[in-house]
Amino acid sequence: MNDPALKQRKTLPIRWSPSTHFKIPIPRDEKQRLAALKRYDILDTPPEDSFDSIVRLASHVCATPVAMMVLIDHGRQWFKARVGIHLQETRREFAFCAHTIMQRSLIIIPDLRRDQRFAANPFVAAAPHYCFYAAAPLITPDNRALGTICVIDKARRTLTARQKMDLLALSRLAMTELELRRNLSEERRMKKGT
Repeated sequence: MNDPALKQRKTLPIRWSPSTHFKIPIPRDEKQRLAALKRYDILDTPPEDSFDSIVRLASHVCATPVAMMVLIDHGRQWFKARVGIHLQETRREFAFCAHTIMQRSLIIIPDLRRDQRFAANPFVAAAPHYCFYAAAPLITPDNRALGTICVIDKARRTLTARQKMDLLALSRLAMTELELRRNLSEERRMKKGT
């Protein structure tokens, strides 16, 4: 331990964000919600044209550079389809959509920087400096929120009444596709079993 090179190294102090910055809201039906998500057998699957098309439409309809189909897993948010972002997933504690699944309606946040839930989020406070967020939840027939169809922009803004209706319609379309996909998968399993 008498190495002069080691003595010259400076240690950097580590400052953690206050724990209040990244509280993850957990739905009351979290156990059932995660079980429902598992039934769809969608996590970590390859891209699919139907979901990619829905996300492209969301980006176009809402005129935003970023749109995603987000599924909220136990400790992460995973992007089944995405436009304008290269990440495949992030930790759940950074997920705007973790807040959306707490309700069963459209959420619009014109300026994330002015919302105490998101102002310190690394995607807001640092690059890419997201500012606007809107999302419609993906609700199963038994009322479980699996995730969202969301749109994001770097500029402060809102949605028109028409854009709101269209985003909700796209979330219902995505849920219909998920149901169809699940039903086809169950049919195949049943045929193999006979």
